[in-house]
Amino acid sequence: MQETTVAMSRTESARRDADPSGPQGAAVDNAVSVRCVSKTFGSVEALKNLSLDFPRGELTSLLGPSGCGKTTLLKIIAGLLEPSSGRVEVGGEAVTGPGPDRAFVFQDFALLPWASVLRNVAFGLELRGMAKSEREAIAEKHICEVGLAGFEHSYPHQLSGGMRQRVGLARALAVDADVLLMDEPFSAVDEQTRRKFQEDLLDLVRNERKTFIFVTHSIEEAVYVSDQIAILLPRPSRVSEIIRPSGFRDKGADNLRRDPEYLDIVDSIWASLRSYVE
Repeated sequence: MQETTVAMSRTESARRDADPSGPQGAAVDNAVSVRCVSKTFGSVEALKNLSLDFPRGELTSLLGPSGCGKTTLLKIIAGLLEPSSGRVEVGGEAVTGPGPDRAFVFQDFALLPWASVLRNVAFGLELRGMAKSEREAIAEKHICEVGLAGFEHSYPHQLSGGMRQRVGLARALAVDADVLLMDEPFSAVDEQTRRKFQEDLLDLVRNERKTFIFVTHSIEEAVYVSDQIAILLPRPSRVSEIIRPSGFRDKGADNLRRDPEYLDIVDSIWASLRSYVE
């Protein structure tokens, strides 16, 4: 992976083997730790001894060929799937199922079609038994935060795909989980909306101080929004390499997309992944 090494050195980013202990001597506060996780579906081995740490307060993207197990790993962290072997910890506690410390933003929105935007966003709080006035106040705050003020009483069928995705994101934020799991949340929207979502996501990472785990097929998107990128091998999936882009977010969206260092990393990752695709 010589090209990747060159690109990382130009950006003073870290490139290392998938060692869950992290760089020697470094004390890293990890919100999520995956240890030697394997997952088999019948005769299909989706994940094999996969280990990966997710630093607290950062956005980590999972990037790799289609079918390499990105969503499977995300669902195991969420507690929606049980690993065949291995262990996942969130906040130092073993994951045994879904919990309030994690929220999932689904690719297909997963909204309640009969409920208004306000009730969809407040639904997780409603399940917890929170009083209506309190949960609606929290929901309204996050509806405004994702740019949907004025649509509180609209229904999913009255919204565009991008707006429905914002409702899903607001619902995840409303439950105040420590870890947000996002499964290709921007794949169903047009390029202009996608870029606006990326900007909004970076604002959320800065302001919310939560840990984001983000599945994407877009190399450019991963490099742009991530503190850490984990490149996964084809099935059975393991971590091929970990990349930590640095210094991009201060350059602004327009300047960044033309930045030689940014483009070098995008090209290097593509060179790494191309052999798997071919």
